[in-house]
Amino acid sequence: METQTQKSETQKSEDQTIKVNVTLDPDSAHPDLIVSDDGKQMRYEYKVVEDGEKEQNNTYFCVLGKQGFTSGCFFYELQVKGERWFVGVAKDSVKREGEICLNPKNGFWTIGRRDGMYVVCDDPYIPLNVKPQKVRVSVNYEEGRVSFCDESMCHIHSFTDQSFHEKLYPFFSLAQD
Repeated sequence: METQTQKSETQKSEDQTIKVNVTLDPDSAHPDLIVSDDGKQMRYEYKVVEDGEKEQNNTYFCVLGKQGFTSGCFFYELQVKGERWFVGVAKDSVKREGEICLNPKNGFWTIGRRDGMYVVCDDPYIPLNVKPQKVRVSVNYEEGRVSFCDESMCHIHSFTDQSFHEKLYPFFSLAQD
């Protein structure tokens, strides 16, 4: 549990983060995710994959941000809706095909909604008592911390004492409602 001193240091650190303008990378998107022309939105649309077309992210319907980060403090905010979604960051070398387990051990620091529950994606998943409509994802690369807040800036969860050694990308996943 955070003490008052720790909370003040966390707030100070988060206040010094840089807001990033995330653009989705259509080249990293699952074939059933349609990324808007401006790279700011995505939607699920079932498509038949033709022979020879490479399938990416074929278990989770996910996409990465175009810009990755190897240092510093940054955050992004987004609205979330739907029955199944996940947001956070992923390391550059994450597995993108076959069965994917979203947890820090596999290079994903995420929260989301699945099966009607809001969860922290850890091993095992941790249920959340919040139902955010907007999520702020904050990363402090050097401190090894990924934090999530809701639309009221209330803390949802933090992954702490992580060890980042490669580029981190904003991560987004959704599935058909």
